[in-house]
Amino acid sequence: MRFVIIGAGRVGSRTARVIQNEGHEVTVVERDHDKVERAETEGFEVIQGDGSSEAVLEEADMESATAVGALTGDLNTNFVACMVAKHYDCRTVLRIDEDYRENIYRKYADEVDEIVYPERLGAIGAKNALLGGNVTAIADLAENLQVVQFTISEDAPIKGYTISELELPSDARLMAFGKKNEPLGLPLPDDTLEVGDRIGVLSEFEALHDVRQILVGDDGGRVEAR
Repeated sequence: MRFVIIGAGRVGSRTARVIQNEGHEVTVVERDHDKVERAETEGFEVIQGDGSSEAVLEEADMESATAVGALTGDLNTNFVACMVAKHYDCRTVLRIDEDYRENIYRKYADEVDEIVYPERLGAIGAKNALLGGNVTAIADLAENLQVVQFTISEDAPIKGYTISELELPSDARLMAFGKKNEPLGLPLPDDTLEVGDRIGVLSEFEALHDVRQILVGDDGGRVEAR
């Protein structure tokens, strides 16, 4: 999948990094020269310009983007970027910095898919909102290590098996299990894996794709990892 991140500040850069580490393509849009240089040094494709400019967003190739995260510290820039992105049928995530603004933006920007408060959710929350789906990233423990929650799908190869029959890659570990609509707990060998059940996994980034294929399947394109 391909994502466009508006803003290369603390939130935007961190979100872009965790998405790129999972193998997705990321383009960053940033107007500040120093931030542009820093993002380029980190290996990102960067478009320098105003994220609220339609011409700049077109340069970022919105037509091929899966989702756009408007994560600058400027609400007006974020709002305009999301409105332009919706024109291209992109999933949109709007960053706001004060909770009290949520009702206003939900009323007048109901086409925006997600509204996030990075100060409360952090970059992981922003990334989850962009990805959507059956995979939820819970925490980054290190640059290459993440705790992820997967929801068993209809297409999961492991559906109908028990925990004792579950075989994960060598660089992934089963941490928790929860039946659908029940809290997560310690996994037991005889627990059966059914659609809607959730599994918490500690995994290196390189193994996440294989883990997702096992627990979600090919049609789990929307990853529910945090």
